[in-house]
Amino acid sequence: MNPANDCFPQNQELEIRDLLVRDDGECILLDLEELDLPESPYRLYRFLTEVEDILAAEPADERRIMAIAPLVRKLLISSYWLQLEFVRPNPNPGWSVRFLYQEHQFPLTVQMVAWLPGQPSPIHNHGTWGIVAVVNGQEKNRFWRKAPTAKHPHRIEPAGDRTLMPGDLISFLPNAIHSVEPLGDEPAVTFNIYGVTDFQQRFEFDPVKHTAKVF
Repeated sequence: MNPANDCFPQNQELEIRDLLVRDDGECILLDLEELDLPESPYRLYRFLTEVEDILAAEPADERRIMAIAPLVRKLLISSYWLQLEFVRPNPNPGWSVRFLYQEHQFPLTVQMVAWLPGQPSPIHNHGTWGIVAVVNGQEKNRFWRKAPTAKHPHRIEPAGDRTLMPGDLISFLPNAIHSVEPLGDEPAVTFNIYGVTDFQQRFEFDPVKHTAKVF
């Protein structure tokens, strides 16, 4: 793996992208506020406090994402140690999750996720808003939209894809449907932050059988 300070680009001239996937599968570029880096490290506890304040003040998920995503970039650039806080996955199941913070009834899930190449995820939504920052490796995100018929009310159809590189951020609204496939020879490592999940609204989709089951 690359040194930590090479994983998440600091050079603003690099073509890094801030993306949002809406509930209909549309993937758009966001024009996010650029935040100045502090002279001292921007620590995880401060990030969590500021995010919690945003959640309390802003009820709309898309506006929450617009406010939180710049803080995610600021955190990962300032606190290099976070970029190495992942567990290398075993071949079975091919992925790993390390929680960076857990507290009873805290309104956020914060984790580092690593996927081995050749281990695609199921097609799913999250049942909450989410922001994913690619720290290392590459991953292809495929997007889907609901296309119900009378016979198949859970039918979905492809809505495009994006290949993400280190430094890219991709955010999701609660009903955005996607799947993830790591590319290349290295694990795809991401920093993930999610709101409170409605597990009755989080589904895994089968585009062949046209089914959806709670995920």
